[in-house]
Amino acid sequence: MSEETLRVLEYDKIVRLLAGHTVTEPGYARVQALQPLEDRHQVADALAEVAEMGTLFEDMGRPPLGGCRDLQPALRHLHADGSWLPAEDLLAVLSSLEAAGACRTYFDGKQAAPLLGEQAEGLVACNGLQREIRDSIGQHGEILDSASFELGDLRQSARQLRGRIRRKLEDMLHAEAFSGVFQDSIVTERNGRYVVPVRADHRGRIKGLIHDESASGQTLFMEPNSVLEWNNELQALNRAEQREEERILRRLSARVREQRMVLEQNQALLARFDLRAAAARFGKLCGAAIPQLADQPVIDLRGARHPLLMVTADGRVDPAIAVPVDLKLGRDRQVLVISGPNTGGKSVALKTIGLLVLMVRSGLPIPCLSDSCIFLFPSVQADIGDEQSIEQHLSTFSGHLTRLRRIIEEAGPETLVLLDELGTGTDPAEGGALAMAVLDHLRATGVRTVATTHLNLIKGYAATQAGVENAAVEFDPRTLQPTYRLNYGIPGASQAFAIARRLGMPTEVMQRAENYLGDGEKAGLELMEQINARQHALEQELSEARKLRERAAQERARRKKLLDEFEAQRQGLLEKARRKGDQLVRDAERKIKELLRQARETGQQVPEQAKLVSEVRELRQDLPKGQPVRQSRGRAPKTVKVGELLRIPTLRADGEVVRVQGNDVEMTVHGKKLRLPMASLEAYRPRRFASRKAGGAVRGKVQREGFNPRLMLVGKRVDEALPLLERFLDDALLQNAGELEIVHGTGEGILRKVVREFLAEHREVAGFHAAAIGQGGDNVTLVQVRKL
Repeated sequence: MSEETLRVLEYDKIVRLLAGHTVTEPGYARVQALQPLEDRHQVADALAEVAEMGTLFEDMGRPPLGGCRDLQPALRHLHADGSWLPAEDLLAVLSSLEAAGACRTYFDGKQAAPLLGEQAEGLVACNGLQREIRDSIGQHGEILDSASFELGDLRQSARQLRGRIRRKLEDMLHAEAFSGVFQDSIVTERNGRYVVPVRADHRGRIKGLIHDESASGQTLFMEPNSVLEWNNELQALNRAEQREEERILRRLSARVREQRMVLEQNQALLARFDLRAAAARFGKLCGAAIPQLADQPVIDLRGARHPLLMVTADGRVDPAIAVPVDLKLGRDRQVLVISGPNTGGKSVALKTIGLLVLMVRSGLPIPCLSDSCIFLFPSVQADIGDEQSIEQHLSTFSGHLTRLRRIIEEAGPETLVLLDELGTGTDPAEGGALAMAVLDHLRATGVRTVATTHLNLIKGYAATQAGVENAAVEFDPRTLQPTYRLNYGIPGASQAFAIARRLGMPTEVMQRAENYLGDGEKAGLELMEQINARQHALEQELSEARKLRERAAQERARRKKLLDEFEAQRQGLLEKARRKGDQLVRDAERKIKELLRQARETGQQVPEQAKLVSEVRELRQDLPKGQPVRQSRGRAPKTVKVGELLRIPTLRADGEVVRVQGNDVEMTVHGKKLRLPMASLEAYRPRRFASRKAGGAVRGKVQREGFNPRLMLVGKRVDEALPLLERFLDDALLQNAGELEIVHGTGEGILRKVVREFLAEHREVAGFHAAAIGQGGDNVTLVQVRKL
């Protein structure tokens, strides 16, 4: 891509905006060097990575990139023999390694970001090097005593020696023998040696070396002979400490030199992640989407906006201030000619097409609707703006011709050419003829061209030539203001007179201008204005029709909701009546069971036992005849909503949807949260939703359908579980069930213990034991009951 094309399409401004969303120096440099990609697969991968980053933003926030530092200067410095890094550079290495480790953890195992996760596998944390730097250098760049045993010993000896020197000098300061000798009772340092302030007129009373004097000359800073050897020894310790610190820095620098390739790879990956994160952030602010990539040279951008028009004066991004426009260049149309008034948006539409193509080629989302489609043109050529140059002796027309000649020489099949104000700058007839010849040549070469013009000759060319289409910038005839939208299939009027009137041109001048205009030109302009006005009216009618259709759809939805609510109320009343009858039968069952139990305890025979049981069963069979039709289970749902009840076949239980994430559904089942794939669930037909009690609590009870030999007690308290267990066993006896399954979970084992103690004392339980490992192990108890 030529630098000239990037300049006239203002690609550099997009790069600067994008760079403002980076958080690292390498990421900033990576964005500043951004260029359109050549390979289609690279573009597709870049767009997919931006989409993955946007998904992770919503779930986890931005990746932890902030610690990444630019290590290239330090690593280049290590190429020299005998070189070593200062502590500040080693801290930068440590920070970058920590960022690499944190980012690898951030991307690890994320199913929503497979491409980024694969890239992150190349990050190496170098934990050993991290420990060495962390143990040797403090947060402020100081070398720690723990960096080596020798350094710790040297610093300990120096601290002890400093203490002895200070105590010796402080004794002198307070000694009666030296009363009046010292200017102040303080011990200070000069040139790394401890000294005391001596009055100049008492210099003879202290034997020692003078290292400095005050500005007035009244105070001398002397090193007494009594501490001379100790100061010499302290200087030797300081020099030894410096040599040991340098040795430590050389050792750590050597370790960094060994990991130079790893550090460079880490920095490149972190810069890549920063670029993708900046693109995702900028795309979200712009309301951008990733369009479909076409296999043929077409452009179908719906609701497209120029990114730079969204930026406010204070630097904020506001998509609402840019008018969306549909930009189309179809398979059967090689040339699009845009015409209309000045300030109507012709050049903006032209630049929008070119800039959005460049952005997609750079792996960036663009501000348009998600169902847009765009071809990755290998080359984009543009002639936009005034190329007048006094230095090169070029007029406006000559500048355009120079650019056109270069475009004709370089353009080939699958090239996108953008031509602004085609045919202007010279005589309209000659300029129009030359422009049509250029368009003919570009069409024959297989180029896709978008051009703007005011010339009626070129508008007529677009109306009569196959493969060429007119598009008019919409102009509101009532307000005399452009709407910045495009109407395809019709040419646009320049509206020069209307704009001149709006800008206050004198009426006399306007009348004279109309007299100079020929009758044919007047008729053509009036016809074009009528066409544009009719197109504008049709657009308004179409907009009203869309609103009416949406309103009708909302009304249908509201009516369906009312019918569903009515049906739910009817089903609720029927179910309430059935439950009341069911309760009466259960009471009868309980009484008969008690009689049977008493008969067995006394050893009496009950001849009517079989008859009673049979009558009860007949009563239960008769009861469901008045029962409403049960809601049938369906196949796996395609879409679910929060609050919907779904069947979990593996658990033989219903669960309530609390969250939907992609193809996974998070549900609550008996107070426990589960995450299951949507394909493993069953939806009810019609759909069912959990009812809400006052205060917003979710009703935990779901209607039973017949007797289920499996009882779920997971998540229940003991006082809740025992009544359920007792009723479960009663129902099992009445249903003459032989083997039962009780799922109580493990937890702390309290519920399991209580359940098994209850079973051990129950007369009708023949035996029980833990399930096999494949059936749940100690989480499940299998029960055998006596049959009637």
